[in-house]
Amino acid sequence: MSDNSFLRTPRWPGYAEVGRVTTLLRKEAVGGMLLVIAAVVALVWANSPLSESYFALRDFTVGYEPWHLELSLGAWAADGLLAIFFFLVGLELKREVVSGSLRSFNTAIVPITAAAAGVAVPALIYVAVVWSQPSLLAGWAIPAATDIAFAVAVLALVGSHLPGPLRIFLLTLAVVDDLIAIAIIAMFYTSDIQLVPLGVAIAIIVLYGFIAQRFRRAFVRHAFAPWIILLPIGFAAWAFLHASGIHATIAGVALAFTIPVRPSKRNSALGAPDLAEIFEHRFRPLSSGFAVPVFAFFAAGVSVGGGEGLLRAVSDPVTIGVVAGLVIGKPLGILLGVWLLTLITKIRLDPALKWVDLVGVGLLAGIGFTVSLLIAELSFTTEPQHNDDAKIAIMVASVIAATLASIVLATRNRRYKQIAVEESVDADGDDIPDIYQQR
Repeated sequence: MSDNSFLRTPRWPGYAEVGRVTTLLRKEAVGGMLLVIAAVVALVWANSPLSESYFALRDFTVGYEPWHLELSLGAWAADGLLAIFFFLVGLELKREVVSGSLRSFNTAIVPITAAAAGVAVPALIYVAVVWSQPSLLAGWAIPAATDIAFAVAVLALVGSHLPGPLRIFLLTLAVVDDLIAIAIIAMFYTSDIQLVPLGVAIAIIVLYGFIAQRFRRAFVRHAFAPWIILLPIGFAAWAFLHASGIHATIAGVALAFTIPVRPSKRNSALGAPDLAEIFEHRFRPLSSGFAVPVFAFFAAGVSVGGGEGLLRAVSDPVTIGVVAGLVIGKPLGILLGVWLLTLITKIRLDPALKWVDLVGVGLLAGIGFTVSLLIAELSFTTEPQHNDDAKIAIMVASVIAATLASIVLATRNRRYKQIAVEESVDADGDDIPDIYQQR
């Protein structure tokens, strides 16, 4: 078979894209650690003698009811702060579609297929586990999502020498995975839609996009202009979308899709960054350093109830379904999706990647923290016991997935590091690595 008989994807990324993703991973590593710290503090506080103060803080209500904004602090974190996180997800997704790994069908189809299969298989496993109790089927989407911050934090810590395509693959997979989760929230966890607020929200989002496109050069030059002009408009869009009955975090993605990801001709000639890059640079610390950890703090606080409560949680079909879906279903779905794609099409993996590398990424995708916690809250709004058990399952599964993925990827990282050393040895000093002369 000739080299032109199949397409190799994901292809080796350019230096600029690898640099951008590497920088992103460093930032997310910090955010991932803050996320874990916030969750641990919440879990300890919720099971301490001071647990009542934690739940009182979480349920403390602030806001203005006539605008449908009288919410508890926990709801503000889930509906409001996570919109910032999803805004960055939307920016990254649009950038990948316009100028990154999703720009070409040949490079996009593998991570998209992997993400879709990585959502479907965990959901099917969960449904199979709870099938005998129809009331629990509402949580089918809980094990479907991958936590970007947590996953790339682990990859950044253990994968310093892993190949560039693997990093691109994980980031693209996680972004598409979250987009599917957002679509699931919009379609399956929205019960009553108010058309008038929805229409107003859409109009405001269109206005937001027009202003962002029309005045993007000014927003790039003046640091405070987006905060003064776009932030109030974005908040208005979020508020009306919240009033419409659709989960307000979707406003973050919708607003992000309107932001230009390519610089204007003049800014491009001057070497100035695009507006999406500016926004990502400014909002990333707010998201990873505040919004996501605060959400995790309010969402992860579950009262286990001692040994008896822990035993109940372990035996709950929700717990079993979520853990099995994340730890087994995620890697199985991702590997199965990629394998079927290579089986029925002419697409092949990049030669730099091995199937064992994808096993590590598949396990890493089983870290379903932020979005999974959000879906758990939406799934069992009237059944706090199953809601708490689902959260316990998410945290346990995420720890198991992170541990297994770290073992696999750290082993692969040592191998790639050894290869890099072998390829750099030049004992005879002729500026040609010895390994190439031996070949």
